[in-house]
Amino acid sequence: IGIYNLIKYDASVLRAFNPVHIYLYFKRNSVNAWYALGGCLLCATGSEAMFADLCYFSVRSIQLTFLFLVLPCLLLGYLGQAAYLTGNLNGAEKHPFFLSIPSGIFWPVLLIANIAALIASRAMTTATFSCIKQSSNLGCFPRLKIIHTSKRLMGQIYIPVINWFLLVGCLVLVCSMSSINEIGNAYGIAELGVMMMTTILVTIVMLLIWRLNIIIVLSFVVFFLGLELTFFSSVLWSVTDGSWVILVFAVIMFAIMYIWNYGSKLKYETEVERKLPMDLMREIGCNLGTIRAPGIGLLYNELAKGVPAIFGHFITTLPAIHSMVIFVCIKYVPVPVVPQNERFFFRRVCPKSYHLFRCIARYGYKDVRKENHQAFEQLLIESLEKLIRREAQQRQLESDGDEDADSEEDTSFSRVLVDPNGSVYSLGVPLLAEFRGSSSSISEASISEELNPNSPASPSISDAEHSLERELSFVRQAKESGVVYLLGHGDIRARKDSWFIKKLVINYFYAFLRKNCRRGIANLSVPHSHLIQVGMTYMV
Repeated sequence: IGIYNLIKYDASVLRAFNPVHIYLYFKRNSVNAWYALGGCLLCATGSEAMFADLCYFSVRSIQLTFLFLVLPCLLLGYLGQAAYLTGNLNGAEKHPFFLSIPSGIFWPVLLIANIAALIASRAMTTATFSCIKQSSNLGCFPRLKIIHTSKRLMGQIYIPVINWFLLVGCLVLVCSMSSINEIGNAYGIAELGVMMMTTILVTIVMLLIWRLNIIIVLSFVVFFLGLELTFFSSVLWSVTDGSWVILVFAVIMFAIMYIWNYGSKLKYETEVERKLPMDLMREIGCNLGTIRAPGIGLLYNELAKGVPAIFGHFITTLPAIHSMVIFVCIKYVPVPVVPQNERFFFRRVCPKSYHLFRCIARYGYKDVRKENHQAFEQLLIESLEKLIRREAQQRQLESDGDEDADSEEDTSFSRVLVDPNGSVYSLGVPLLAEFRGSSSSISEASISEELNPNSPASPSISDAEHSLERELSFVRQAKESGVVYLLGHGDIRARKDSWFIKKLVINYFYAFLRKNCRRGIANLSVPHSHLIQVGMTYMV
């Protein structure tokens, strides 16, 4: 259509590529030309939505598509409309696109325009899903239900709550705006805000990550940020003409993200600071100052290391504790499915007589988390037995070699990288299925075969085998006595001597967000008859 209008009306509009006409235009119109910069920006915006398809296509394919298809089509389309306007100035400036379409293909083009609007909305919806997911991973947005629609591509996601929010938000925005000009003004403010923020973030990356020369960084900032500020100053005059809606929405989103990040970080730091020290655990003894009742207690908590403070609250409040306690921390890793033999990562928390263990349960984004609790418990106990056998074999090998008294505490099973938001990025033991198949240097099957009691053994080996059998028998008896799920919920409240703003943020806003967000154990299928919820409030 653009080529048709150029040929039919006025091909001289191609002279607009000459930068001299920009100077002449500003010289003739001065202030009105400055106001028009916002409209010039809207001509180029919208096409960047295709970069939201990075989760579906490669970077190179999107770059080539933009350079050789999208950009030429945009230029020809707008040049064709400019050519049409030069010969039809009477009212044609209101709807130049539809008026410039030849009458014979008007309805097909109208249909294509509607389909294009749907495609563009899908791209923006996908981008919104991706931004919310990344913000949630960084601890800057409340947890929401995220559905992964592909086992091969991790970026293909769907967030039901955000999808409904976008629907309601679009309807309210369109119905509240009196004209399309107000929507354009609001879009211009949003677009320039994104562009300026992107420039600032890229500048930070250039300084801290790429470590480029300061002259290059300053040149980049002065050119791009100066250009964007010029356009931004042009659209600011339209704040009272519809753009205020975007600014209010931006303030609300910033407040939600800041409050959630501040509260979550404060809560995590408080839980880490108030962990039960190991010296205290050794002082109170293996009975933990209470009665050890038969059974297994699975205490769910967000901490990946140490004894959570909520466990101390539990043993001081209730008259008894299970003979075996396992601190379970659920973490999600960026792989589709975690093999069952690598689901659980165990290590001891205290000496053997305490029967306290730390378990990190790893799930991929396509794993079924609401599994049968009996199958979950059986797999958990099997993984624990493998840990006990592995430790027994290691002690035997070490006793045959160098008698190292500190080798019992193998730090290779406790390498955990935890960020301030509680996310685990490296669990020490990698997902073996990512790198190799069935072969392994030390397999659990070979461990069990090497511990065969029928083989001849020395008295020390016999004692080790008896110790191993006693501990395995203890685990099985505890399993037969029953498994109880202990869900730990830690909340924070501002101290009475805190500032009023802190009380308002922590006690009301953050508490509201935490109450209405998705909890980390939402995907668990826990029987209510085996469930005990333990709550604790931290004063910060």
